[in-house]
Amino acid sequence: MRKVWVVGGVAAGVGVGFVTLLVVGVYVVAGNLANGVGQGSVGLAKGAVPAAYKTLVQRWGNLCPALNPALLAAQLYQESGWDPDIVSPADARGIAQFIPSTWATHGIDGNGDGKRNIWDPNDAIPSAASYDCELAKYVKDVPGDTTNNMLAAYNAGAYRVIKSGGVPAISETQNYVKIIRTLEKSFAKPVTRVDPSKQAAAAIYYAQKKLGTPYLWGGNGTADQGGRFDCSGLTKAAYESVGVTLPRVANDQYNAGPHPKRDELLPGDLVFFSDDLTDSRAIRHVGIYVGGGYMIDAPRTGAVIRFDPIDTPDYFGATRVTEDGAKALPTTV
Repeated sequence: MRKVWVVGGVAAGVGVGFVTLLVVGVYVVAGNLANGVGQGSVGLAKGAVPAAYKTLVQRWGNLCPALNPALLAAQLYQESGWDPDIVSPADARGIAQFIPSTWATHGIDGNGDGKRNIWDPNDAIPSAASYDCELAKYVKDVPGDTTNNMLAAYNAGAYRVIKSGGVPAISETQNYVKIIRTLEKSFAKPVTRVDPSKQAAAAIYYAQKKLGTPYLWGGNGTADQGGRFDCSGLTKAAYESVGVTLPRVANDQYNAGPHPKRDELLPGDLVFFSDDLTDSRAIRHVGIYVGGGYMIDAPRTGAVIRFDPIDTPDYFGATRVTEDGAKALPTTV
């Protein structure tokens, strides 16, 4: 649900014809923008890491050359979804998902309180970084990308990586490496403009056809729901119409690609809103940007899908959806 804001004297609702022109005009311009994906930055995207863990991730993510804060953040998100209390079916525990036997030999006292607590992120996050860097040393002479080999060793063990001469031919391990490296782009602060999405125009077109549809909490647009949506149900359906599957909830959709700045927004970007501008896990609303400072969104109970301005006090940030980014998101988070 989204609060209703009035910006610069302009009411939240706006004429369909006026904004439709904005959509067409801005999208034509967008297609001519320069390409380039931000890579190699150790900065973290705004709010991508919960505020409680940001300092830890930034500090320990620079522990060794094979690691960076965005990579560490992607790994933690993939492992636990930032849940410090989670336990996996294999008895992996806490935010970094250490198995107790591995923790016994590789857990460290990250906060210097004299204890090594597998449940405490102040110990577990430093331990994950320390373990990563230890594995990187083990596989430093293995051919190929050291970071990829490090991640493969985290998943399958250093011995298998060394024996295989690189990432082993194990589908689970290969997928693990690919997922973390893809998610890394979502957690990194972009240093250059990111590529426009090829699916963006069609996703906007889908959302435009739903204008005027009543809001439904939990709505996915199914026939039994009368074709109604909530905010993330609409964005999910819009991108699903062009073959990109997003997670169901808004705060996970934030991780479906890199994050353009406000002045870099292009039509088709997802735009997010929150009462806590430091934590992506607190995001509570999402819409599809159409240009000119407006989005199409399903705002709240009692309202209809409509155009709304994005420049409000609760504007959190944006995501440029990519197919690989969407595929990399964990289905259980």
